[in-house]
Amino acid sequence: MGSVVLLPASFAILLAGALLFTNAIEWFGSMLNLGQGAVGSILAAVATALPESLIPIVAIIGGERGSKDVAIGAIIGAPLLLATIAMALVGVAALLYRGRRPQGLSLSVHRPTLERDLMFFIGCLVVALGVGLGGPKALQIVAAVVLVGAYTLYVAWTLRHSGPVESEEALKPLVMDATRGDPPGMSTVVVQLLVALAAIAGGAHLFVEQILHVAGSVGLQPLVLSLVLAPFATELPEKANSFFWIRDGKDSLALGNITGAMVFQSTIPVSIGLLFTSWQLDTYSILAGCLALAGGVIAIVTLQIRGRFNGRAIAVWAALYVIFVGYVAAAS
Repeated sequence: MGSVVLLPASFAILLAGALLFTNAIEWFGSMLNLGQGAVGSILAAVATALPESLIPIVAIIGGERGSKDVAIGAIIGAPLLLATIAMALVGVAALLYRGRRPQGLSLSVHRPTLERDLMFFIGCLVVALGVGLGGPKALQIVAAVVLVGAYTLYVAWTLRHSGPVESEEALKPLVMDATRGDPPGMSTVVVQLLVALAAIAGGAHLFVEQILHVAGSVGLQPLVLSLVLAPFATELPEKANSFFWIRDGKDSLALGNITGAMVFQSTIPVSIGLLFTSWQLDTYSILAGCLALAGGVIAIVTLQIRGRFNGRAIAVWAALYVIFVGYVAAAS
């Protein structure tokens, strides 16, 4: 009975922490005079990826039976959700609000950032899956170092070529700012960031405990639950933010928020998994990874090459995730 309350409570804590973090990180980026490409693909993306990234770390540190399965599931499940359902939702938002958007279904985006994000994501995820097919531990360590290096290169590249800076007038008020009539001070922004991080860390710890308990109660593998539930719980703020950014015509922020998280999730959490788990991927994880790659390819064709959303691509993104959930349901 406790999990019925505590599992949704952990979701709520994660959501609240991630939303506070994202709100503060936009102000932080504006104060540092960073372009929208960097704010979306690095600051906002990492902020909303933090809950998902902390889950495998907490699971590995906890050392409970099945916890490393939770870690691997959370690591592989995030790219799948981002490259399928998250993309489909921003596409639906563009369709719903095409009359409100100045650009309609076309994209108003910093194309170099979008192209860079998608190519980094596909390349890094291919490495992660390839090593997981039976690579020795020494190769896994080398791959982890390569992926961390790749993300460092990606961040430096994005910071140098990040597009226009978003004005403070275009930002939502800082949640913890008591004086809404003028811009918040940096100290207030930092305090909100710290409060958000505390909420994210606490929610992640509670989530790992409860998902292991639920898995044992219903007889399902922790890996299965973490592949399906963890991404929905912890990536939800990112999808919500991108939905509203698309509605307002802020495509660089909306898509950068998703594609930047795809790059982060395919490098840093994967490196943690390579270093601290056996990283021997089973059928569930391999299928999830391959479907995520397919979603990335669809994004390249639809967003980067054609430069506009369309109903066919949205349906394919959704179908890729349904295929995975159907396989999990049939095999469990």
